[in-house]
Amino acid sequence: MLSYGQLAELAGLGRAARWVGRELALLPDDSQLPWHRVVAAGGRLSLPADSLAGQEQRARLAAEGVPVLGARVDLRRYGWHAQPPRG
Repeated sequence: MLSYGQLAELAGLGRAARWVGRELALLPDDSQLPWHRVVAAGGRLSLPADSLAGQEQRARLAAEGVPVLGARVDLRRYGWHAQPPRG
């Protein structure tokens, strides 16, 4: 799990977190990309809980054993932390 900003940075897009969010929203319904693991800064879920996508994100996270507390996930515990390159 990582934030939109982390994903943008890892993709070499700098501070393009909003662009990442827009692109994820355009994914086809049958996409195999784990979009549900991308969250807003601080682990906040940006999809409304009462939307279909928000319900699906919460259900997928729950199925993976990731608790959602107050529309947030614990990125320190469940987040992906890149290892610095060796060299």
